[in-house]
Amino acid sequence: MTKQSGGRGWFGSLSVLRFRRLELRPVRRRLRKGVSVADLRAVAKRRLPGGVFDYIDGGAEDELTLSSNVEAFRRVRFQPRVLREMGDVDITSSLLGKPLSMPLVLAPTGFTRIADPAGELAVARAAGRAGIPYSLSTLGTRSIEEVAATGSPRLWFQVYVWRDRGLVAELVARAAEAGYEALCLTVDTAVLGKRERDVRRGFTLPPKLGLSTVFDGLAHPGWTWQFLKSEPIVFANVAGQEVGDGKDAISLAEYVSRQFDPGLSWSDVEWLRSIWPGPIVLKGIQTTEDAVLAADQGVDAIALSNHGGRQLDSAPTPLGLLPGVAQAVGDRIEIICDGGVRRGSDIVKALALGAKACMAGRAYLYGLGAAGEAGVDHVLDLLASDMRRTMALIGCNSVGELGAEYVTIDDRSR
Repeated sequence: MTKQSGGRGWFGSLSVLRFRRLELRPVRRRLRKGVSVADLRAVAKRRLPGGVFDYIDGGAEDELTLSSNVEAFRRVRFQPRVLREMGDVDITSSLLGKPLSMPLVLAPTGFTRIADPAGELAVARAAGRAGIPYSLSTLGTRSIEEVAATGSPRLWFQVYVWRDRGLVAELVARAAEAGYEALCLTVDTAVLGKRERDVRRGFTLPPKLGLSTVFDGLAHPGWTWQFLKSEPIVFANVAGQEVGDGKDAISLAEYVSRQFDPGLSWSDVEWLRSIWPGPIVLKGIQTTEDAVLAADQGVDAIALSNHGGRQLDSAPTPLGLLPGVAQAVGDRIEIICDGGVRRGSDIVKALALGAKACMAGRAYLYGLGAAGEAGVDHVLDLLASDMRRTMALIGCNSVGELGAEYVTIDDRSR
């Protein structure tokens, strides 16, 4: 062997190597792999039973809308400006008259505790630390009061209109008493979409034990042990009510058809305004015409949303609707773009096309399923850092400066 300079030989060169410290904490090991939301989705897929993951990840029918929501962002290209004297990029904004650390709202998701036992409490705490709103679902597995007790300062309550209007009024009153700042009325669920992954698996909420779930549970021991040692998962906001609280395994489609009112109309929006003292956000607007009607009704904001591709397959994508809606009502009402957000650059694209903020649901559920509350924190950190980097690279110093001049839309998305 040739003698090395300095006489140290080959082994002496090992002194320049630096070995990464062995991480003994499982959560931190998983988060090391989470460079993106897509990475956390992969981790969640490995950790969660198949039926649970598919409930979070799946969409309606052929899942065309589910994939289109994400693809719409990919078809928007940036037009970067250079030599713009970039300093510290400011991603702060405001929504409903209150400040945001970044223009994002965590969307309402039902049965969140199937991803992690803390469920909505973990998400609310993470949102509070990040300085953004979190919207609790009517079908949440932690109650209005439990989530309020986390101390998260910006909470919204998402409402499904039940056939029993007295129950709706009671829920709204509880949200007002608990200090929730806004009511988010979901308007795209006259009936439940056909979520074929759930149908094929015979998936129920909460998951019921059978031969297939036993084998699936053995393959995912971490989730199964947490599930078995936790209190029963129920619709916490309607526990004890005649509508049923989900304590026994149910088909969600059957539950919705029995309890939700398909006769929901614009008059119900007026009724909600009469019993709710704060802002109202309509979630599920899918045409410019309905956006105009919402503005005429005087609601405070709309969320362009197709329910994450879980309701009507082949529905329009929120990002595709956004430019037309912004042109029609952007000076009269605040617009939130909900669906397909996986990166901070997606938020930048939506704001450039006219949104005031974005909503995201699956993104944080992947984090929750991968690593619990720390996983949600990690997702929000990723999105914020993505936003700052993207805005620096396109030459935009602040959210208020974002506009259509920074983006172009591929013809195939029109």
